[in-house]
Amino acid sequence: MTIDGFYGIIPAGGVGSRLWPLSRADAPKFLHDLTGSGRTLLQSTFQRLAPLAGEQRIMVVTGRAHRSAVETQLPALSDANIVLEAEPRESTVAVLLAAAILERREPGVIVGSFAADHVIGDERGFRRAVTDAVAAARTGKIATIGITPTEPAIGFGYIQAGEPSGIEGAPRVTDVVRFVEKPSAADARTYVDSGDFLWNAGMFIARADVLLAELARTEPELRAHIDELAAAWDDQATRGPAVDRLWPQLKKIAIDYAVAEPAAERGGMVVVPGDFDWDDVGDFSAVAKLHNGALGADRLAILSGKATVLADGASGIVVSTTDRVISMVGVRDIVVVDTGDALLVTTTEHAQRVKQVVDAIRRSGNATVL
Repeated sequence: MTIDGFYGIIPAGGVGSRLWPLSRADAPKFLHDLTGSGRTLLQSTFQRLAPLAGEQRIMVVTGRAHRSAVETQLPALSDANIVLEAEPRESTVAVLLAAAILERREPGVIVGSFAADHVIGDERGFRRAVTDAVAAARTGKIATIGITPTEPAIGFGYIQAGEPSGIEGAPRVTDVVRFVEKPSAADARTYVDSGDFLWNAGMFIARADVLLAELARTEPELRAHIDELAAAWDDQATRGPAVDRLWPQLKKIAIDYAVAEPAAERGGMVVVPGDFDWDDVGDFSAVAKLHNGALGADRLAILSGKATVLADGASGIVVSTTDRVISMVGVRDIVVVDTGDALLVTTTEHAQRVKQVVDAIRRSGNATVL
């Protein structure tokens, strides 16, 4: 059953450079099936939100270059609900522009922003968390869903949960004490051991006008530009000129800095604990874990439609988009990603360092493989 007055926003941006050479500028992470489900990450996100909002109440914010792929993958998405960014401008613009457009169409609308490239296993648990967050949003709070940590990960930001918020019908909702940047290993261990901290998964649920009011406090010029864009958006005659004039002026800033952290300092943020399986699939080590589970040390995950993979005493992951024969003997925790024009070989331990390879290729000027 859908939630009355709720609209889903899916920011579908970013390249996912740690998943190169599979993820590219013209075919980023969210357009790929990394779980073996037969659905891309974007399709899974859309299908996860559809029971909560309805297929016609989901807006996707993406780059112009990805419009065709998004439309192909999401045939139920209405044309009015595709917001195309002229250039990437970070999460504040992606989420708040969508919110401003929706607020003009439906004053008082409650919006929820959920990344296009995350994996969630327990969809029932996810729906419960969103329902609680919407209840908090109806009271004028900005809500986020924090993931109950399973380990002291240093790759995520953290949210410190405080006292219960006393929101009727949502007893698990607590006040946010503060947001914490990606910590050291020692700090992460302290956070997890305390039981007061959750992973920051970048999910935000609030009334659109509340989000915009917070932006007006912290970034008034950016708020004014977003308002101008939103006012022109639904008229084809005015949208193009407005984008050409205003887009280069839009400040690049993450929604955590422009909205969430300032709101938390004012006591305007609450958090719902997300007790469900969640993964941002940040690198190939994460992809391997998704497929190999607890037996990862002894298994080899294979993501390939055409390649022939032969393995003896090997573990890790092989991803291939070619019809090549790939053979591995006696290698542990290996990562092999084979595409038509690039080959990556590393280990799950060093999978995070793929971004450095991408940066080096960019500096070399060989952008054709990015």
